[in-house]
Amino acid sequence: MTLDQLNFSDAFARNNGIALTAEGVAQMTVTEHHLNGAGVCQGGAIFTLADLSQAGLTHGRALTTAANIHFIHSARLGDTLIATSTWIHDGKLPLVRTEVRTQEGRLIAEMTGSLFRKD
Repeated sequence: MTLDQLNFSDAFARNNGIALTAEGVAQMTVTEHHLNGAGVCQGGAIFTLADLSQAGLTHGRALTTAANIHFIHSARLGDTLIATSTWIHDGKLPLVRTEVRTQEGRLIAEMTGSLFRKD
């Protein structure tokens, strides 16, 4: 699947302003829509950003079966978040590491995902 096809077919990500910009790279700008009651970016939005990044790395040929995310810093209104995924292990059961950083490079979250390759 191409990145354009993945962006189009993922209605949840698209409706939340999350898009793949390169293989294994997804981006989102934090808007009021993403804020939680504490006034910072909702962790679920950050998780979705990281998950879409992993989908982009596999070109949609794998599904996340488990993920562990660590939130390091809060993301704030106006921050542009960039999630970058890299392979730890590329096989039938891939393992992927994703870093979510601001446009200035500040580490916001780190996620490790276990996936299942569909093909």
